[in-house]
Amino acid sequence: MDAARARKIADRIRQVVAEMLERRIKDPRLGFVTVTDARITNDLSDATVFYTVFGSEAERADSAAALESAKGLIRSEVGRQTGLRHTPTLTFTHDPIPESARHLNDLFAEARARDAEIAKRAESARHAGDADPYRKPEDRGEAGDDEDEPSERAGYPAT
Repeated sequence: MDAARARKIADRIRQVVAEMLERRIKDPRLGFVTVTDARITNDLSDATVFYTVFGSEAERADSAAALESAKGLIRSEVGRQTGLRHTPTLTFTHDPIPESARHLNDLFAEARARDAEIAKRAESARHAGDADPYRKPEDRGEAGDDEDEPSERAGYPAT
């Protein structure tokens, strides 16, 4: 099966499911459900529909139950609108990506706050020693007096 065709069919399934949830499925257990993605196997036999639910864990569980009970009606509409010879089976899977993204955004905000705090402390910080701890030739006395011979440094007279 052509991967591009499978992707087009998966996109169509996502649209059909979203429209069904918005207009035709009137289950009171169904909360604020957003269809985020749909994927279909290359043989077009199984489709996975990813969704998110705005609300608590209990509302997420209620929405999952409502989706399972409406699966037959949604599947028949998918088959009618896609025109496939064999309608794929549907599996509804909660999509954890928005929660993961929210968690990552919280971590980034915390890191930015810590960086700002460190930068604020660094503005008034001073070095423990000299600002420039490296020796320069002018610090040693005469500018022309280079390093001593190795034997003089070791305590032996120069030969």
